[in-house]
Amino acid sequence: MRRNILITISLFIVGMVGGIFADQILWPYFVERPLFYQYRLEQSPVYVTEKKEITIQENTALQEAVYKVEKTIIALRSQTTEEEVLMGSGLIVTADGLIVTLAELVPQGSDFAFFAEGKAVAYQILKRDPEENLALIKLEANNLVSRGFADLSKLRLGERVFLIGFTFEEMATGTLLKPGEKIVNEGIVKTFDQDLIQTNISEDISLQGSPLFNIEGEVLGLTTFSEAGQVLAIPVSKIRAFTEL
Repeated sequence: MRRNILITISLFIVGMVGGIFADQILWPYFVERPLFYQYRLEQSPVYVTEKKEITIQENTALQEAVYKVEKTIIALRSQTTEEEVLMGSGLIVTADGLIVTLAELVPQGSDFAFFAEGKAVAYQILKRDPEENLALIKLEANNLVSRGFADLSKLRLGERVFLIGFTFEEMATGTLLKPGEKIVNEGIVKTFDQDLIQTNISEDISLQGSPLFNIEGEVLGLTTFSEAGQVLAIPVSKIRAFTEL
């Protein structure tokens, strides 16, 4: 009986030692072999990384930019000595009433009307440059809203841009026009240099003189039109130099 107990205890000890040996030495050795790799029991570390994605809605970005700049545009109407009526827009440069527009919209000898926030304001034409097609006007108004000029060195082909201008409607007399609703149109930059910015936007010529903005609401230039009706812009580099008095 005592012998059987000793044999049992010996077998238990041998089995325990064998199990420890197999678990700590033999199994780790074999499981690293290609044939047994799929039977590994331990799990590889799992790393959890928090990922936050912020989606910028393009339409929201445009709406925000329009909100920033919509009060920086003035409307103007000119009636020439030949009774031709010209309509367009201009850009407020300073809060005390300095604005810039196209020289072709304010030809000499014409009858002019300038509108800020829909109201006609008195004015003084400071200078014109027919070659650069720019005119500088001082409105008798204060606390106007202006925006900064963009850095053209950062402008890129395909960059998203937009313009804002005014529609015009007949006044009660039926003989003159006054500014109506604002119009927004958007597109991309097709080509540009220091003399001209070309976009893929097509628009009515009544929006000439409208400022062209980037999506941050910075001024890129003043709108002109190609013969095909494509929107071009006189860049801010020329406007900045012209407005320095």
